Amino acid sequence: MSEQFAFHARPVANPAMTVTFGSARFTVLTERVIRLEYDPNGRFEDRASQTVWFRHQPEVPFSAHESDDALRIETASLVLHYSGDKPFSSDNLALTVKATGVQWKPGSVDIDNLKGTTRTLDMVHGSAPLTDGIVSRSGWHLLDDSATLVLNADNWLEPRASSGTDWYFFAYGHDYKAALRDYCAISGAMPLIPRWILGNWWSRFHAYTQAELTDLIRNFEQHDLPLSVCIIDMDWHITKTGNESSGWTGYTWNRDLFSDPQAMIDFLHSKGLRTALNLHPADGIHNHEAQYRAMAARMGIDPDSGKPVPFDITDPTFVRAYFELLHHPYEAMGVDFWWLDWQQGLTCKIPGLDPLWLINHLHYLDMARDTTRRPFIFSRWGNEGHQRYPIGFSGDSYMTWESLRFQPYLTATASNVAYGWWSHDIGGHISGNGDTELFARWVQFGVFSPVLRIHTTKGEFYDQRPWAFESADIRETLRESLQLRHALIPYIYTMARRAQSESLPLLLPMYYEYPEANEAYACPQQYLFGSELIAAPFVDPIDPDTNRARQVVWLPPGDWYRFDTGEHVPGNRWHVVYGALRDIPVFARAGAIVPMGPKGGSGGIGNPRDLHIHVFAGADGEFTLYEDDGASLAYRDGAFAETKIRQTVTGDGLTVTIDAARGDLTVLPAERRITLHVHGVTAADAAALADGVHVPSDSVYDPDREMLTVSTAPVTPAQTLVVRLSAGGRTFLSRRDRTRETVFDLLRAFRLHTGVRNRLADLLDSPNPDPAKIAPYTITMRDSQVRALCEVLYDAGIHYVPDTHHPTLLVLWNNRDDQGITYRYGDAYLWFGGVNTSHEHGTAPRFKAFAPRIQTWRHGSIGEHVRRTQWSLQVGYHQWAATVEAYREDAP
Repeated sequence: MSEQFAFHARPVANPAMTVTFGSARFTVLTERVIRLEYDPNGRFEDRASQTVWFRHQPEVPFSAHESDDALRIETASLVLHYSGDKPFSSDNLALTVKATGVQWKPGSVDIDNLKGTTRTLDMVHGSAPLTDGIVSRSGWHLLDDSATLVLNADNWLEPRASSGTDWYFFAYGHDYKAALRDYCAISGAMPLIPRWILGNWWSRFHAYTQAELTDLIRNFEQHDLPLSVCIIDMDWHITKTGNESSGWTGYTWNRDLFSDPQAMIDFLHSKGLRTALNLHPADGIHNHEAQYRAMAARMGIDPDSGKPVPFDITDPTFVRAYFELLHHPYEAMGVDFWWLDWQQGLTCKIPGLDPLWLINHLHYLDMARDTTRRPFIFSRWGNEGHQRYPIGFSGDSYMTWESLRFQPYLTATASNVAYGWWSHDIGGHISGNGDTELFARWVQFGVFSPVLRIHTTKGEFYDQRPWAFESADIRETLRESLQLRHALIPYIYTMARRAQSESLPLLLPMYYEYPEANEAYACPQQYLFGSELIAAPFVDPIDPDTNRARQVVWLPPGDWYRFDTGEHVPGNRWHVVYGALRDIPVFARAGAIVPMGPKGGSGGIGNPRDLHIHVFAGADGEFTLYEDDGASLAYRDGAFAETKIRQTVTGDGLTVTIDAARGDLTVLPAERRITLHVHGVTAADAAALADGVHVPSDSVYDPDREMLTVSTAPVTPAQTLVVRLSAGGRTFLSRRDRTRETVFDLLRAFRLHTGVRNRLADLLDSPNPDPAKIAPYTITMRDSQVRALCEVLYDAGIHYVPDTHHPTLLVLWNNRDDQGITYRYGDAYLWFGGVNTSHEHGTAPRFKAFAPRIQTWRHGSIGEHVRRTQWSLQVGYHQWAATVEAYREDAP
């Protein structure tokens, strides 16, 4: 193959880390990962496989002892025992994970696996089954690489020389971060993506004309809606072909829509946008294509015959022509990347090969031929090792709340296979009922997801242009969300660098930081958004009776703040969040530092001249901002800058230090205006010094948000800026109890008789409202209103979470250990001809999670299964409940 398809790999392990024992070979790759091979003929594989490229790892201490016919290998994390000289089985092979004491043998089933991801959400309404991931509460994972193909000296795939066993055993205990580091170390790192990927994308399956698309982009500008990417979907090419082609595949501009394609691309670039063309390559190249004659000649087909050139990604001759004739000329025009929309099957001419793997692999390497820019592709997930090929397109999702509800869980859980750059159809692609609130909530999730790409399908009523909605609240919510996303790019891009260097994706499930907390495994709709934030987007509609959306979040031990309102929220407990349309439940820990750019309607994807730093008081903290040119590979040679930002608690104040930037300062603005937003404080005096010299600054205090904003005169990146805040002996931290404000906000929002609201307000406007006095008024209230009032007043509640890897999840909490709050649980399992029930009741525990599994039971021709689970909480006369039903049929 061409040199452009060469790739960097170190597949041959260090001989010093390898032990051969009869027909078995064992290779210590890290202290937590060991490779296990068995081949009766002693033919072991040293070439890179589709999954594993880097077996040559630094040496780590280990011991190997042979006695009689047995072998014992020990590292700091595992112990291996193997006896005899036979294929691996539970009779002759065992590994012990030191961190947990768990012993694994071949055939062990990992019931505690925390799952990975899926190829696509096409045609999926709600949840979808996920693959197993590297990460498991069991503390181990077996990666079976025996059936993958290998890459030969010509950089091409071929079958293995051996049909034996090729396993990789991971023994990490609960150090999930180490598991990801080891996985990426042997299979390949997550590349650093271009910075502009992190801005807002516009995409629609719609036959835009050149004039329409130009007007669309100008409308985004006029409405102060920032964009960074505009995708041109499949109608860019000829679709009415007049031959056997389906029209989905195409490589020739549709001149009826785009009379001057070069001018179109130049216009997008002039607006600071990158662009991609949609690609469905399966149908090959037919004789209506402008490139047909050249392709046919290259493939030995008579161009005058009109016979189509079949798509064959397994043929090196076709591959070279495919890129050189069909793709490179468009890239020379300015097409920045391709949307690889492969939906056409799992087989090809190479037995055992999923063609998507090879398509992604070759397209990524082809983009890498230009060493002045960072390669990336936009395609579906192609199994383990695909963290090497960001970013992912998750498919055509349905426009339903069920689909939105699943995506936060799916996105964070994909980190368990290091697939950290999912791009969803934000807003949904098809179906639905035109729910504008759903679209707004989906965009809010998009703000706190890897990629915010709005995409929908054709049709008059699939119009998701933000300015086209009738509701002013929806339009303003979308504007605020899209502007917030661009403002967050400095923070998110730093996390992109973390992903590349530390193998930690932007979104992580809570158990990565809190593996020993059972609560961390019972909150699938929230996730760590980078190192400083926890996000738990609203994924259910506003309740018509409370007029508020509801979400439940678990906050780990420590002090936390609402990112939007600055409200102090204590940790080590569950919290219910009720929010209006514009609210997004996001939390920052005390000590957190979040660098951002200004909010506005411009592109805003570069290193900002106006740097806004959000500081959350109450603990010391540190954050290192990473910046480079955002697009080239020069960062590999040191063309990047890092700026350390620190906050230090003082006696009656806080000191924020922004160190002089280290590294290549040419990638930064010559001067920067710094604005500090200090959350959780009272009014205070501020003094700013650059390299010890006073710098003019302005301060504004917002008592509602308990936030002090300090803006300084411009300083250079080479200067150290110190801002000292002092309350002058007064209390500096401000942690106003906002319970009363929350309750009264709910009462204002409730659809409830005004007289009842007024009476409740009188009763609740006291430190310890008497439940007995409140109870009579709840008779006139809806269940959702009683629940909201009780959850806020008594700090206890129930939450039902569907659509995770469990059929149902129920969470119960009683944060105050209030003995007056009791619970009752009933579980009924009904089947053809019988019923099983179980009950629990008593004082509500501080925390309990329940995930019933629907069992398989068969009787006669069809067995019907219904599990009905009911929880209720009660305090005084108030009761609020959750009921879940799950249904399943099993054929004989």
